[in-house]
Amino acid sequence: MVGESDGFNYSCQFAFEKTGLKEAVQKADGSVINLSEEEVVKINFKNSTKSPKELFLPKSILESDAIVDLALMKTHEFTTYSGAIKNLFGCIPSNRRIFLHPFLDEVFFKLYFILNPQLTIIDGRVGLEGNGPTKGDPIKMDVILTSNSALATDIIALEIMGLNLDQVSHLNYIASKRMLSRDRITIKGLEVEEVARKFRLPKIDLPVKAQMQIYRNEFLTKILFCSLDIVKIFQKITLAYRGKAIEVN
Repeated sequence: MVGESDGFNYSCQFAFEKTGLKEAVQKADGSVINLSEEEVVKINFKNSTKSPKELFLPKSILESDAIVDLALMKTHEFTTYSGAIKNLFGCIPSNRRIFLHPFLDEVFFKLYFILNPQLTIIDGRVGLEGNGPTKGDPIKMDVILTSNSALATDIIALEIMGLNLDQVSHLNYIASKRMLSRDRITIKGLEVEEVARKFRLPKIDLPVKAQMQIYRNEFLTKILFCSLDIVKIFQKITLAYRGKAIEVN
């Protein structure tokens, strides 16, 4: 089974069809599932001192024989880097998972702890640099990383991309909680130096800074991202600020 959740402003089914993923999976005798339509299980973190104190995850994932985490090698406007562990965010079925942005470090840690993918793959054949995840520039890398540890895979991906662990808050947080340092990771295959290439970081302009400030406050995040219509207004303001043409619907 290949699963994905609905996004805030697009359906999972739309993504499956437009990317050709649904057809490819079916040809391989597999099936695609929309995690946003699956039965969910409530997981409580009663002893946790940090929010969130609960998460709702698809029962089909929690009962699966194994989890394979397939991510893309890319930079990201709000988290600097987006890889294997951040990819697990898509396992949260609610398309309002954007409301969890004020707690991302802890959310990612809890997802990693619960799901613990048995196999992690980062597709770096064509990476994305600059203002990912949607406005970046493709960069040909011709690499694929695979590991039994999503955290280790992310750490090596950072090294290949010329980034430091302390530049990525959620990875630095999880690595410290898991006590995983670079010298505990064994490399097999090509050496990092053979494939390394410095990725261009996202440009943090005024709209990105404003959204980062909003994400720091739970109340503001819920108010300003409660409606797709409000989000579309923000998007038009951002396009106008950046000198882009505005489409009037």
